[in-house]
Amino acid sequence: MGVVIESSVWELNPSIFLFLSVCCCFSIFLYPHLSNLNLNRTSTIFEHGVSSSFTRFQRNFLFIYSIASVVEGLWSVFGEFELASYGIGREEMILSLCYGYTTALFAAPFLGMLSDLIGHKKVCLIYCILHFFVGVWKKITQQPSIFMTSIFLSMANTIFSFSFETWMVTQHEKQGHRLDSLNDTYWLMTFFESACFIASQMFANGLIGNSMVKNTAPSSAVIFLAIICFIFLTRGWTETPGATSFKEYSLSFYAYIFGDKRMWLLTLAQACLHFSIGILWILWAPTVVADGREVQLGLIYPCFLGSRMLGSTLFPCLTSGPSSFRIEDCLIYAYITLAALLLIVAYDYQEIGVLVTLFSLFHACVGFILPSLARLRTMHVPNELRGGMMGLSLAPANAAILLSVVQGGYYRNVGNAALMAFGVFGLLLAAGCMHALKQCGKQPYHNWHKQ
Repeated sequence: MGVVIESSVWELNPSIFLFLSVCCCFSIFLYPHLSNLNLNRTSTIFEHGVSSSFTRFQRNFLFIYSIASVVEGLWSVFGEFELASYGIGREEMILSLCYGYTTALFAAPFLGMLSDLIGHKKVCLIYCILHFFVGVWKKITQQPSIFMTSIFLSMANTIFSFSFETWMVTQHEKQGHRLDSLNDTYWLMTFFESACFIASQMFANGLIGNSMVKNTAPSSAVIFLAIICFIFLTRGWTETPGATSFKEYSLSFYAYIFGDKRMWLLTLAQACLHFSIGILWILWAPTVVADGREVQLGLIYPCFLGSRMLGSTLFPCLTSGPSSFRIEDCLIYAYITLAALLLIVAYDYQEIGVLVTLFSLFHACVGFILPSLARLRTMHVPNELRGGMMGLSLAPANAAILLSVVQGGYYRNVGNAALMAFGVFGLLLAAGCMHALKQCGKQPYHNWHKQ
């Protein structure tokens, strides 16, 4: 007589998706009121009213950024499934991660400085070309090289992480729009990026279906969207690269970035955040399924991104209006909250419902921190050096993630709980950096950029 083993399945409550959808829609309807509140608060410093030219500028940029986000999200969703469909095992997947993070380690500072020198729009066009090339290569090759694919996609992801923001900021300043209106664009970037990642997951699942023959469908979609993004970028705002030579740029970078304590603190805080996010995205799936129950990970992924969307809406609530808080104070508490959430997970608590809740709260805090750091960059970093500074902050984070993948994933010398504990230490270090940055500023809200 055979023994029947019943498998236990953990399912996410469908009402969670309804709750997140309602909250996200409510935040969009609430956005104009928060924006007006912010404008009223700063009306004595900046010019009055919101011009139609700024509204048009913001909408055009968010449209282009949304297309780029969908392209980025398609590969992140389809990548692991594609490797598994080719019969690639665990070690090859870890090697793919190593190739990617090694490329990002060296490419991030170079691409950041290159964007400052030749123009951010040109680097954004390179982003589209890289995705187009990878899409064509995967479409015509049955099993493309993991090494080359990881390199190109890693470079594209690195460009996506800073070039679109720096391009928007420089164009915003060039067109003479209100400086404080950047705050609204920052949180909307995080909001739309997360929403587009959810849409890209739905899009990829619809293209793939249940047939392995449809594996080339996402590649065709990426090719099409990359062309569309390239066209809108070329038809967008004209960009005149600065006449600064590499020698002058190097001297300025050394003086303003390496020679300023505030830049070191801000760079370290950004690097610690990127490291903790990278560790979480690598380990969240193994952590959730560690107790042996069957889990539909594809339904948990949108929950995380929806939480990040809601977290981004906290940014205008806490930083606008008469009861606004200082941005450094908010970041101190946000980093400490992230560290506390990750610390609970590091203790190997295996109740799936609790883990999903902790990960969702983690992403909600990340959704608030991302636009907050963008605002600090506007306050402290010269626009002419912004790309280089952001690229520089990615280098130590990529190096730490690479070391974690090699030691924890390949050689298995370090456990998952220890890797998350390192993330906790980094987040607490970032909170200390924010406290030190607060102490450095004699004029908390002074901005050396042109008002």
